[in-house]
Amino acid sequence: MTSTFANLLKWLAAATIGITLLYLVWNIYLAGQAVLAASCLAGFAITFYVYLAKGAYNWRYLFPGVAGMLIFVVFPLVYTIDIGFTNYSSRNLLTFERATKYLLDETVAGEGNPYTFTLHAEGNEFRLVFKPKQDEEEPAEGAATKRLPVFVTPSLALLAAMPPTVVDAVPLSEGSFEPRAPLELKDVIRHRAVINKLKVRFPDGTLASMTGLREFAPLQPLYKQNADGTLVNYRTGEVLTPNLDTGFYETKAGEQIRPGFKVDIGFGNYLRMVQDPEFRGPFIAIFLWTVVFAGLTVAFTLAVGTTLAVLLNWEGLKFRTVYRTLLFLPYAVPGFISILVFKGLFNQNFGEINLILDHLFGIKPPWFADPFLAKAMILIVNTWLGYPYIMVLCTGLIKAIPADLYEASAIAGAGPLTNFFKITAPLIIRPLTPLLISSFAFNFNNFVLIALLTNGRPDFLNTRVPAGTTDILVSYTYRIAFQDSGQNFGLAAAISTVIFILVAMLSMANLRLTRVNAADAR
Repeated sequence: MTSTFANLLKWLAAATIGITLLYLVWNIYLAGQAVLAASCLAGFAITFYVYLAKGAYNWRYLFPGVAGMLIFVVFPLVYTIDIGFTNYSSRNLLTFERATKYLLDETVAGEGNPYTFTLHAEGNEFRLVFKPKQDEEEPAEGAATKRLPVFVTPSLALLAAMPPTVVDAVPLSEGSFEPRAPLELKDVIRHRAVINKLKVRFPDGTLASMTGLREFAPLQPLYKQNADGTLVNYRTGEVLTPNLDTGFYETKAGEQIRPGFKVDIGFGNYLRMVQDPEFRGPFIAIFLWTVVFAGLTVAFTLAVGTTLAVLLNWEGLKFRTVYRTLLFLPYAVPGFISILVFKGLFNQNFGEINLILDHLFGIKPPWFADPFLAKAMILIVNTWLGYPYIMVLCTGLIKAIPADLYEASAIAGAGPLTNFFKITAPLIIRPLTPLLISSFAFNFNNFVLIALLTNGRPDFLNTRVPAGTTDILVSYTYRIAFQDSGQNFGLAAAISTVIFILVAMLSMANLRLTRVNAADAR
């Protein structure tokens, strides 16, 4: 009985969750995201199958990891690659349908008589009451006074920050609202910002918006859509044609009307990297610097870390534990703090490094203004941040080398340098190589160092996109996507895809070396 009740509760909970998820998928579909809705529906269906079907029992433990990888790794990667084949940017943010609707929703003052309005309180909310504005001429004596229709809006929470919206006004005779004395002008002024966002639709279809403290004027769409998809400007009669190559509605003279829309441009962003002279110059220079920066960082950290590890392994050295602790401190301090400290130390006018150099040699190097010195400074700081990691690795690897080898070397009369190049280096380089490749891949994308220390500057001159001499590919991509006035997300996505391919190749090389080392160990 208990088991039956538990199964009933399980299926009841599953049905409730299923109905809720179907409602969510339906709302996503109604929002115009058919592909996302289908993907969510498929994902939910697979999830229910895995956790409810007996035949999929073995997958219940693997499914969360696989699902997490698909959602947080594969989906962003595929989405980024897809954006790289489009013109997606701050000028081309919308879809074609949304850009068209945006233009069709634009309005201008149209023909027709304006309406006077009064503001009335209704509890904690408000209503607007409209009357057509009378002609200024006084009616002739004895003539019948024309009764003007009165319209009223639904209750409006004007005290809240309402978004721009359209409300329908209905004849006052059709509602149960009986307007009391209108509020004073000071109340209209207090709520003016909210009233100004309203567009009121009258029963004849006329739209009106606020043009004065007591007046609404009729509106008319600025553009009208033709059967062939072109738009006609109501004021000028100019025809706008959608250009599916550039992602803009364009006039006959080629003027582009914003907002633009997103279109596929194929390999346009990738071709720009190699064909556009103004882009190719900084891109190639930044790519080469990225490789040099990552390579030299690995070389310098390896040299410093290995040297210190060998020295700290010397049996005759006193207080080795103290030295090891002090030398490891740069790795224990958060990197962004160390970077900002070094930024102050290298300040040309007030930094301690230049104060010492000025006192000793009478020079104040412009670390942040000169491209060569800025790159040297980056390498110095990154070496300081990275050598403790290599030092710790090498210390452990050296400890694993049999002491008999060094004893035999000492009997043969070999010195410290011979021991290092003949025994230590060959035995630690194999297990260290995959870690050095990982370090290279990490520094290839070391955005934090560049962003906090130099922000890519000093900049290249005469470039259409923001590019600095100390930028690496990842910081260059960030500046294109988020700091450029055009915010070219499509181009940034294409560069990100190139970075991914390069890092993936390094990872594959790392895995291959790991397998080779494992085979040699056997």
